[in-house]
Amino acid sequence: MQSPWQSLTLPAQFELTAEGITGPFNPDTASCLYTPLLHQQMLKVTGTDAMTFLQGQLSCDLRDVIREGSRLGAHCNIKGHMISLFRVIAQDEQCFWLRTHQGLAEKALAQLKKYIIFSKATASLDTQRCGIGFQGPGAAEVIRQFTGLSAEQIPETSSATCISGHWILCCISPGRYELWGEADELKPHLALLQSDSAHPMPLQQWLLGDIQAGIPDLRPETSEAFIPQMTNLQVFEGVSFRKGCYTGQEIVTRLQHRGQLKRPMYRVRVRCDERPLAGMSLHCDDKENVGQVVLAADTAETGVFELLAVILKERAEKDRVWLANHCPVEHLELPYTLDPRLFESKR
Repeated sequence: MQSPWQSLTLPAQFELTAEGITGPFNPDTASCLYTPLLHQQMLKVTGTDAMTFLQGQLSCDLRDVIREGSRLGAHCNIKGHMISLFRVIAQDEQCFWLRTHQGLAEKALAQLKKYIIFSKATASLDTQRCGIGFQGPGAAEVIRQFTGLSAEQIPETSSATCISGHWILCCISPGRYELWGEADELKPHLALLQSDSAHPMPLQQWLLGDIQAGIPDLRPETSEAFIPQMTNLQVFEGVSFRKGCYTGQEIVTRLQHRGQLKRPMYRVRVRCDERPLAGMSLHCDDKENVGQVVLAADTAETGVFELLAVILKERAEKDRVWLANHCPVEHLELPYTLDPRLFESKR
């Protein structure tokens, strides 16, 4: 567990574990909810060649990252399958942070280091930086008090980012933020989170927000399982089709312009005894392994879970799809639409 959080006093119904806060969901009407992002970790790439190096490795366009502040971006293998999925954050052309799931951080770093040896850049784990997720209509004001940032510095649009002093603040979607700071800087400010203006939420409630926004992520069980478009990454401009070559680019671009996407990502709901795990298979009555769970999270209703899952399109939209023990999934809407041309045969 990251040491700053040991000084955080939580209400009796909540508990801080190595995975994050556990406890009951807070109402969505709460002004500001927060949770430590213990499931995530930062990598750091620095040096005069940092931008050039990452431009040749990641699926997103680093010029967009510089302009907007952050972007989702994948590091693929030569077959176009995502090894790692990052939120790529730019301080400048010589300093980038790559936020990823902590279970993939070591693998992600090793993959970057395979290619970085010919660049004037270095990649490392940033073990001192800790994250907090904030959401709600009052989140921006609490963040302002927490960091000392001005109201004008708080980003309001998705991917917009502010880096000021020791703080990295990313707007994930309107009203939802990730705040990252070094542990020594973070600890003195934690008392603010114990005031009436901010309320703890379980990590599962934060992850549910990601699922409802249709934001993909990878876990060790799904590393190298998906091509970027299978997780709808292009919706978030996490895939660039204009920037030129990067590892796996030929496969990714071929699917976009010559191929046909047969397995997109859906948002679904399921009732079952236990939360589904990333990487679990989905089935139909007459065909097994028609899909795979990307992410799953609890909801406020016991025994009901929401999922992001990559599913064979012809099965997802026509047949009954179920998880283990024949628990059927129910389709829910995503907050975006996919380009129908992705599903057209181009032959």
